[in-house]
Amino acid sequence: MTESTQSPPRTNVYEGMFLFPQSASADLAGAVDHLKSILARSEAEVISLVKWDERRLAYDIKGNKRGIYFLAYFRAAGAAIARIERDCNLSEQLLRAMVLRAEHVAPEIMENAEGQQKLVDELKLRSEEAAAKEAEPAAPEESADAEGSTEA
Repeated sequence: MTESTQSPPRTNVYEGMFLFPQSASADLAGAVDHLKSILARSEAEVISLVKWDERRLAYDIKGNKRGIYFLAYFRAAGAAIARIERDCNLSEQLLRAMVLRAEHVAPEIMENAEGQQKLVDELKLRSEEAAAKEAEPAAPEESADAEGSTEA
């Protein structure tokens, strides 16, 4: 009887840069959830995820002149990277994605890059601003009526 000893799949740490169109800034939570779902489908463990920057693109990509970059560090099996890249290419929300092995990045840098709380704070601030804008148009009309009644 021969025993087949399969070693568990080797996992590596990867760095991924994901580019969303500027329109994703309206639904930043949706973009983050989409990115997390792509990584979760391939059983990747997210170490850190941060909104990196919003920049003007060097050239138009699918008609977009600006984009939002997300930087993610994650641990995954080597075979899962092909699935992640395929899912990114098939995604209608993502413009571009690049995944590299993060051998060159120290674990301390990855942990310090953690921006989940910062991202949550930004999402909360955006939702509060949106709620304030919805309530704002009613306020000027009321003040205009009040001014008109004092002058007449």
